[in-house]
Amino acid sequence: MGGTTSKRKKKETNKGIISWFEIPAINFQQSVDFYNQIFGIDMEKNFDDNYAMAFFPVDNGIGGAIVKGPGSTPSDTGPLLYLNAGQDLNTILKRVEPAGGRIVMTKTLINEESGFFAIFIDSEGNKLALHSNK
Repeated sequence: MGGTTSKRKKKETNKGIISWFEIPAINFQQSVDFYNQIFGIDMEKNFDDNYAMAFFPVDNGIGGAIVKGPGSTPSDTGPLLYLNAGQDLNTILKRVEPAGGRIVMTKTLINEESGFFAIFIDSEGNKLALHSNK
């Protein structure tokens, strides 16, 4: 008799692994002011008994927030979050230090296809990166 046939399961693909991000803060307003200044935005804020959140504006794609509350501790170690810096990351990078942050790595070419990145420490001590195609 013939052997049994097995049906292969199709691997599920998730095109967008990241669905949300949170940047921890201790001094909530200082952190909100920092990101408002470097991105030229006005973040919407929400408060409850335990948490304060300020939301990055987004029309589509991945959203995120600055968060102050239990377990939200700024750090310069751990995962590195790359923020979209638009057409040229120098536009945002030049605002980092005047806003109270520190540049760790200046604009650096990844390769012609992937574009550029830079790394900074925000006003709360979080290490983050910027990415742009040019």
